[in-house]
Amino acid sequence: MAGPGDTLHKERLDRFLFFSRAVKSRTLAQKLIETGAVRVNSERTDRTDHKVGAGDVLTMSLHGRILVWRILDAGTRRGSATEAQGLYEDISPPSLPRAERSPYEAAIAERPAGAGRPTKKERRDTDALRSEDE
Repeated sequence: MAGPGDTLHKERLDRFLFFSRAVKSRTLAQKLIETGAVRVNSERTDRTDHKVGAGDVLTMSLHGRILVWRILDAGTRRGSATEAQGLYEDISPPSLPRAERSPYEAAIAERPAGAGRPTKKERRDTDALRSEDE
């Protein structure tokens, strides 16, 4: 059986996405691939058993972002997050600055992580602002 140091080692695409922690489960990886959100070397694939290995480039749409990864190692197991980051090199384009986003995206207020839902007072203030515009 091929070892982790073997450059010819290839892995199923759904397993690689799971091992690299791009998705939480292989089932989610399979659904992502079947929807056509993943390209391998610029070729669209909907086959979950497509073999990928070192040197292949994955382009995928995850959570509203375009990710481009160059595979360094196919991996043999789902390890820690630091181990998973060693499986690929992230060559994604940088995200657009806030000023260059669409008007819809720019209108969405950014909230610090963990801020949670607005309080009742904040909701009343927001409703008051909306009624002033009308």
